[in-house]
Amino acid sequence: MVMVEDIRLQHFRSYVDESFELEPGVNIVVGPNTAGKTNLLEAIQIICQGGSYRASDAGLIQKNQSWSRLDSHTSHGLRVVKLNVLESTGRVQKTFTVSGKNTKHLSHDKTIPAVLFEPNHLLLLTGPKEFRRNFIDDLLGQSESAFPLIRRQYKRTLAQRNTLLKKGFSQTGQLFAWNVRLSELGGEIASHRIRLIESLNKNLPDLYSELAGTKNNVTIQYDSACSIDSYGSSLLKKLEMSEKLDLQRGFTAYGPHRDDFIVKLNQNPVTNMASRGENRTLLLSLKLMELQIIEKARAKKPILLLDDVFSELDGARRRALTEFLKDHQTFITTTDADIVVQHFIGKANIIPISPVPSS
Repeated sequence: MVMVEDIRLQHFRSYVDESFELEPGVNIVVGPNTAGKTNLLEAIQIICQGGSYRASDAGLIQKNQSWSRLDSHTSHGLRVVKLNVLESTGRVQKTFTVSGKNTKHLSHDKTIPAVLFEPNHLLLLTGPKEFRRNFIDDLLGQSESAFPLIRRQYKRTLAQRNTLLKKGFSQTGQLFAWNVRLSELGGEIASHRIRLIESLNKNLPDLYSELAGTKNNVTIQYDSACSIDSYGSSLLKKLEMSEKLDLQRGFTAYGPHRDDFIVKLNQNPVTNMASRGENRTLLLSLKLMELQIIEKARAKKPILLLDDVFSELDGARRRALTEFLKDHQTFITTTDADIVVQHFIGKANIIPISPVPSS
């Protein structure tokens, strides 16, 4: 089992200098609101994945401090993450030490698989399409080693094309090279996404039906202005045809960064008809699928980070989630430990978090 054994936080968020001993099973982080429960989960995710799901590196350093540091013994050895504000530029420099070796970036093979479930995920199905793109792309980032680089290259190329558009580079041919490169990378991203959606569609209906207690048909459909069958060439045509309009608007209107994913329950888009309970069940199904896909791809059981979402599920969904948690190291934040503890027959490690004293 992959696990985090302990963690020390220095000048990190609300923590001046605090250490926590962690157990391989279920760890329940309990305390009042604003006490720092989510900050602890965030620190564990940074140790595992190298980055925060909530803020930029600068936002992680405690107010009025110039550095922050996380130390953790894990099943992958000792890990240290350092954040330093450079005096010369004011920018934050982040460095990692993994088993005695220093690096500026945490490569895919050095990350520890982790699955996060936090309140914003409750908007995954009904919120902005950016939420759904990020869910698919973040899952690909953990399950396919080649994807993170393609994703970064696409973002850089898109930013460069948009910069040219804002500067009004309107002469013929100036954007051609960027159109070609963006369409090549866009085609690769779409190809990865389509394969993942096909995999999800094979198992999602049965998992949802098991959780719901009734037979249902659930599908995810890739929604794009480009042809799914020949995405790269279709995108290139769109970029060339919309060049004048893109120049007027100052941004790129077509590509994977504009696509969406439509989730359908019994042939109907969930945004049109799904009840609160159905949305919760669909979301739980997607998170459990995420867990299974990452575990299969990495041949390791991911660490689970559940940030204040246990209370959002009813008894049946809590029991279903508990069944999947039993073989994983899990961290659950809550303001009421009793809500969580009753679902675990075995011992759960309680981590009390006290409110930060007001200055």
